[in-house]
Amino acid sequence: MKDKEDGKKNKQRQSQVWSVALQIGLFAGVIWGAVKIAAFYFKFSKVPVSFLAKPFLAPNIINTTAGFWMGWLFYIVFSIFAALLYAALFRRVKGYWAGLVYGAVWWALMTLLVGPSTGMMKWIDRTDWNTILTEACLYLLWGLFIGFSISFEFTDDRHREPESAL
Repeated sequence: MKDKEDGKKNKQRQSQVWSVALQIGLFAGVIWGAVKIAAFYFKFSKVPVSFLAKPFLAPNIINTTAGFWMGWLFYIVFSIFAALLYAALFRRVKGYWAGLVYGAVWWALMTLLVGPSTGMMKWIDRTDWNTILTEACLYLLWGLFIGFSISFEFTDDRHREPESAL
């Protein structure tokens, strides 16, 4: 009987991991997508929020309103994927350093490898310093948000302790 209850609790805990990661990824995409939009609007970065949708959309749609919303949707989906991946690999890591490193790795992947090779963005040697630094900072903060939120949720033991009687 006890094994059955433990299995049920384990299954509940596992589904909670994915549910929390999904929510954090959703909010990361909405919040940091909005910050990315602001950075592009104020010309801190030349990479629009629709850069992730570029390989999938026709070139004449990218700079339209529909391209803008599709790009933000792609950014949200990308953030959900990244949050689920972080939860699967690093949810037990305490602190914020892992989130910063996670964001830096994603920046390197997207800026140095995936982005230029798929046509999402220019090669780094053809990009201005404002864009490079802005994108690096955005990825660091985005990774910090995902990493710290997930690790705090799954390593904070205060809510698991019984309440003491006063």
